[in-house]
Amino acid sequence: MRHIRKSRNRKGGALGAAAVRTANVSVIIPVINERRKLPSVLREVMKIGAGKLEIIVVANGSTDGSKQIAETMGARVVSFAEPLGHDVGRSIGANLAKGEILLFLDGDMVIPARDMRRFVHAVHHGVDVALNRYLGPIRTRNVHPVVLAKHALNAALGRTDLQGTSMTTIPHAISRKALAAIGAEALAVPPKAHAMAVQKGLVVRPVHLVPVGRLNPRRKRRWTMLGTDTVGQLIMGDHLEAIRWLTTTTGERGRHTDLMRNRDMVR
Repeated sequence: MRHIRKSRNRKGGALGAAAVRTANVSVIIPVINERRKLPSVLREVMKIGAGKLEIIVVANGSTDGSKQIAETMGARVVSFAEPLGHDVGRSIGANLAKGEILLFLDGDMVIPARDMRRFVHAVHHGVDVALNRYLGPIRTRNVHPVVLAKHALNAALGRTDLQGTSMTTIPHAISRKALAAIGAEALAVPPKAHAMAVQKGLVVRPVHLVPVGRLNPRRKRRWTMLGTDTVGQLIMGDHLEAIRWLTTTTGERGRHTDLMRNRDMVR
C-alpha cells in the first residue's frame, strides 16, 4: 500500500492521474429510473480520464427516459424491460466489459471523479478488489443487521481487518484477474463474490472512504425502516448464501480450528 499512500494529496483532484490515463477502464452503472441524477453521474465518470473509458449502463425496468439519456451521453446501453436489480445489472455489465479495470457505481449517486480515481488507481497498482472504506453506522445502540452480517462474513473469512467493508457497497473496482477468478455470474450476489475473492487469495483491500450513506439519504431512510426493509432482508440472504458457499468449499467450520475442544469425549 506504500505506493497508494504516497500518491495522496490535499486536493485529491490529480490523484493517480497518470496511472488512470494509462489504464483501460470499464464503468458499470445499473439504472432504474434515474433521469434526475444520471446526467451528473455520467459527467463525473467522463472526468476519470482513463486511457480508454468504456461506460456501460444497464437500464433495467426504466420507464423515465434514463436509457435515452445514457445513449445521448455516449454510454453503451443494455436495456431490459423488467427490473433486474442493481446486483444482476452489475453482473451483466461485467460480462460485457472489455476494460482491464472494472469500476462499479449506481445511477442514483453522484460521486466526484477524484474519488473514483482512487479505486482505479489502487487496482492499477496491484489491488484485485478495491473496496469502499464505508462501514455503515456502527456507533449506535442497535447496529443494522446488514452491517453485522458484513462484519460476521469477514470474520468467517479470517479477514477481520476488513471490518464491515464489502462488495455490497459501491463504489468498488476489480481487476480483470479478479473477474476471471470470481466469474461475472457471482457478482449478482456481492457477498458471495466477496467471499470468493478472499478465499481465492486475491488482493482485497479497502482503499478509500466514500460516505454513501450521506450521499444518498433516500436509501439511508429506506434501510432504517425496520420490519419493512426488503432490501436489507435480501442482503442478509445474500450473506447467508456466501457463508454456505464458504462452508461447502472449505468444510463446515470454514477452515477455522476447533481449538481445544475434543468432541470424541462425548460420543
